[in-house]
Amino acid sequence: MYLCSVLGKCCIWVCVAVCLFTGCSRRALHEAQTVVAQADSARAEGRMYGTEKADSIALAQAYHTLNNHPLSPYTLHLTPYTVHLSSYYVRACYHYGRLLREKDDPVAAMQCFINATHARSRDYHILGRVYSNMGSICHLAGEFPLSYDMFERSADCFLQGGDTLLYYYGLYRMAFEKAEMADSINTSSLLEEIYNSPYYSDLFSFTSLTSAQLYFQCQHYDSTISIVNKLQSSNYDVPYYGYALKARAYWHIGNTDSALYYAKYVLTLPYASEQDKYNILYIVAHCDSLLGNEDILEISAQRSDIETDVLIPKHNQWALAVQLLEQDLNKKPDLRWIYTLVGILLFTIASVSFVIMWRKRKQHKRLIQDIHIKEQMQTQLASQIDSLSDIQKFHQCQILADIEETCWLIRSCEDIKTQLCWNDYTKMCEMVNARLYGLANKLQAYHLSEKEIRLCILVLLKASTPQMVDMIPYAKSGLGKFKYTTARKLGTSTENLRSYILEMIN
Repeated sequence: MYLCSVLGKCCIWVCVAVCLFTGCSRRALHEAQTVVAQADSARAEGRMYGTEKADSIALAQAYHTLNNHPLSPYTLHLTPYTVHLSSYYVRACYHYGRLLREKDDPVAAMQCFINATHARSRDYHILGRVYSNMGSICHLAGEFPLSYDMFERSADCFLQGGDTLLYYYGLYRMAFEKAEMADSINTSSLLEEIYNSPYYSDLFSFTSLTSAQLYFQCQHYDSTISIVNKLQSSNYDVPYYGYALKARAYWHIGNTDSALYYAKYVLTLPYASEQDKYNILYIVAHCDSLLGNEDILEISAQRSDIETDVLIPKHNQWALAVQLLEQDLNKKPDLRWIYTLVGILLFTIASVSFVIMWRKRKQHKRLIQDIHIKEQMQTQLASQIDSLSDIQKFHQCQILADIEETCWLIRSCEDIKTQLCWNDYTKMCEMVNARLYGLANKLQAYHLSEKEIRLCILVLLKASTPQMVDMIPYAKSGLGKFKYTTARKLGTSTENLRSYILEMIN
């Protein structure tokens, strides 16, 4: 009876909570949905939504209204209302993320896109665009494997949503990422699928530049130039980065006149990226024979300004956005956790009465078992104390054998200095710590000098006298005295120096 009363009260409170969640802030939700619908229309018509300040504020308010609604981010699709609300939430995340990205805030944009992927929505068209934007941010940060993964997810979403053209566009972006990684096999495979599609003419310029990028990464610069020339001779517009790629290819093959011509042309284009301008200015400075020293210095200063004021800050922001995505991918749970939680809750409620009875019955039996276990533990503890010393000795012998084997491997190699990074004291200490149980750190605790620490390491390795003289370095005539003073600092003798070092590690 008590259990039934508790369950009844829980059901009542759940119903009240659902009514409050679905009934509150109706007006705010309606306004947010209206703003998101306007953003849909603006994007569909090719207009940039959010360029006006009022639009930016309205879209931000719509995003936060939907984001803070109790049911919107992780709705269970239990009612048509929650499905409808989840769709608006995902679209708000996409539009607001695009707005933040256009305002050079990739970290906040990435968080919006991540929120969109967490929502339980079947709007595959918007999800495909979300993953595509995440891939673009990863590409700008130079994380090509991760950007490839995002574009692959984007293509899968477009395919599920029936957006065939956008699916092949996703394949093109996947091919371009593989081209950036100089993966010719996978790039060719993806391009071949696009070539055989009915949308090849729509993606001709993109696929051509992907092939050119692949040849450039593989250092086949003549093929890069040939592909861009073929694209120029066609009726398709060549994007600015096609000319930039061509200028860089001419630079690599030593054709400075052509490289300079296309480099200057790229600088006149209004949509050239800062990265391309940075590379192109380098070509201009090294190919234009008419430039004086002052002009070259001015170009160098301009490149430095681009790097300091634009490239480095942007790359840092892109890197932070990618780090945010990687953290989410590593810790994001399966989207089915909500269903699992509901199932566990129902199972717990159904079995609570049985558990109470079972616990009472087992309580007495567990008490008897605990007494028996304590007796057994006392017996085992006595035997463990007897064997503890034997185990410790065995462990010490095993460590000693590992140390001797490591010393033999280092000593028998052709170049001990290279093995231990001997010429860089910091790296040498790190290498010794990693391979010899933290020996360098333990020696530094005795306030030894750098030469004394190097001597102790060579003594442990059983290095010969010529090797010690060469690697410390130290005079051969004074090596014995040097060993003696080092041993005294450690509190031992010259004869027992190696044994003392072994005991120190062990």
